Formats: sequence, C-alpha cells, structure tokens
Amino acid sequence: MGKKVAVTGVGITKQSSVRHDVNGVEIINEAVRAALEDADMNRADIDAVVIGNMDHFEGINYVEAWSIDGNGGLMKPTMKVTTGGCTGSTVAMAAYYHVASGLFNKVLAIGWEKNSESDTTGAITTAFDAIWDRPVFAGAVAGLAVEAALYMHETGATEEDAAYVAVRDRKHALNNPFAHLHINLTIKDIMDSPYLSWPVKMGDMCPRTDGACALIFSSEDVVDDFPMPPAWVVAVANRHMYTYTADADFGSIDGPYWMTSLEAASKDIYSRVGISDPLNQFDMAELYLPYSFAGVKWMEALGFTGRGGGPELLRSGATDMGGKCPVNPSGGVLSSNPIGATALLRVADAALQMQARAGARQVPDAKLALCTGFGGCYWSDMLILSKDKP
Repeated sequence: MGKKVAVTGVGITKQSSVRHDVNGVEIINEAVRAALEDADMNRADIDAVVIGNMDHFEGINYVEAWSIDGNGGLMKPTMKVTTGGCTGSTVAMAAYYHVASGLFNKVLAIGWEKNSESDTTGAITTAFDAIWDRPVFAGAVAGLAVEAALYMHETGATEEDAAYVAVRDRKHALNNPFAHLHINLTIKDIMDSPYLSWPVKMGDMCPRTDGACALIFSSEDVVDDFPMPPAWVVAVANRHMYTYTADADFGSIDGPYWMTSLEAASKDIYSRVGISDPLNQFDMAELYLPYSFAGVKWMEALGFTGRGGGPELLRSGATDMGGKCPVNPSGGVLSSNPIGATALLRVADAALQMQARAGARQVPDAKLALCTGFGGCYWSDMLILSKDKP
C-alpha cells in the first residue's frame, strides 16, 4: 500500500487577460510563494517539484530549467509534464504519485500560462494529423463545434441548453476573487453573441488567461506539520485517446454521442472509491468544461444522469449553487483559462472547498469533491478529494 496523500498548501495568482506586470518566471513564483505561505513553509521544506504548461504555445521549451529561480526547484528533483489542456491535472497526479510512492514527503505542483504571449491556434492546429485532420482545424473551437453538433443531432439538445452552463459558471465566478471574468450574463446574452463555428458562439467559449497555480502535496506522515486542515486525495484516474475528426464516433462504440475517455476514467475511479450515484454522493465538482456544450454532454459521461439527460439535469438546478451537487463554484474554465494551470485550478478550488476555505463560493458542509481535466485529443483526467482521510 502506498502512502495517503493530502493537499496542504494552495497558491493562486491574480488571473487576467494580460499580466504585463510579470514575466513567466515571476508569475510562477507568485503562485509558489502563495502556496508556501499558505502552508507555512519555505523552499527548503520542499522535496521535489513538478511543473507544467503548454510550452509550445509560448514557443519556449524546458520550463523546468529556465524558471528555476521562480519555481523553487534549485538543486531538487524537478520534472516537467505537458499533456495539452489537462496538463494541470496531470501535474497534480504526478505530484500525488511521487508522494504516494513514499519517495518524497512534500512535492510542489505548479501549472502556469501566459496566453497573452502565445500562439494557441497555430500550436493546436499543428498537433493534428497533417494529412487527415489538420486542414479541418483552426484551433480548438472547430473540433469542439463538431462534437457539439453531433450531440445536438443525436439527442435534440439545444443551443439554449448549453447557454445555461455558460450563465451558471459565470454567475458562480462572481463569488471568486481570483477569477479572470466577472460578468453576469443571461441566456439571451449568450445566444446573441457571434458564432465562432456553429453551434459554438463567443459566449459559449472560455477566455485566454494569464495566470498560475501551485499546490503542495504531502504525505500522511507529515500532515500534522501544517497549519491548515488537509484536503485528502482519495483516488486518481486518467484515460488518453486519439481522435480523427473523420471518425464521426469520436472513438465511441455507441456513435457520436459519448465522451469515451471520460466515461472510462469515471468507471475506473468510481469502482475503486465506491461511487454508484455521483450526483448524490459528491458534494460539489470542479469540472474542466472548456465550452458550454461540454457542461451538458459530459455530465452524462460522468454518470450524473443517463444518456440524453444532460439538459433536464441542468434545468433542474441540481448543478447550481444550492443544488444537489454544485458544479464549478469557482466559475470554472469558462471564467479563467491559463491553460497549463487550468486543470490544476480545479484541484485547488476543490481543496479549498474540502478545507472550508472557499469564502463566498463555499459549498456548505462539503466533504467529497470531484475534479476533472480535459485536453490532448479528448483525454480525461480525474481526481477525487475528501475532507476526511480515506
């Protein structure tokens, strides 16, 4: 058996469209200092560092090396992880595994991005197969639009159903002082926003954000050294796949309907933790929803409702603050998207919820949280956090 692992320090930077006040090293250090201060630690207390971002966006490789003055890894084991949009959650899982293995007691996990200095569209387009897929894509939006159109065709879901997600998450973000966007929108506002690639509109999409996040993962052997209550990691899981746009089923055996990697990761992690009714067993969820339609379709892959039940679930208010399982009390990806940190922010906000430190966005008496990361070619990461030691 490995060691039990907990999040014992959280550091989140100011998130905005442009952070002219800091360079890459400095924004990383801003998050690191905040996490160390939160845990009442200094750099010498850290055993190892895991860091990640979408380095090909900025066009600068070896972030673990050139950011050494900011990331705290000087003369320590320092590792880089890059897995597309789910980099942040993979960084979290890597840090978790390093501590759970018993190799280290305290590992610093860092995710960051300066999207204001990146070429996101060019980088994403060239990630796809040069012969079969690349001519179809123009960044992330086109692929998401294909998925959304297929889902609407199969289920009868509407653009208004997706707009509900965009309204919900941005309403939640109004209670998050770290969020990039603080805008109170209506479904009409979303529906009136311009199309980017039908049926996806401007209001359906996440922003481009400069920001960073750092978490400290600690062994059960040392959690008593920290001033804050721990947020325990119960389990992690991930599934990676590749998707050709021409494969209309998006890798699923059931047609153009399911999020296969998320479904498989869900079944894996739920079976190990004893989750049979996620909507009622989880107290809240921080989900990587890069566009509004994901907040409809992917709830089905997560088992929160049956196939085709996403719209009804949303309209019931079950995922709103005050509902059965509030989704994205932080405002989620639709409100802040520093890509290398985006999925790590899901874990950070869930940890704050488990520690009852989420302020105005706190879910009362939250004890069990679900986090997800999305990226690569429809890859899915999952983590479950608990207030109580598993």
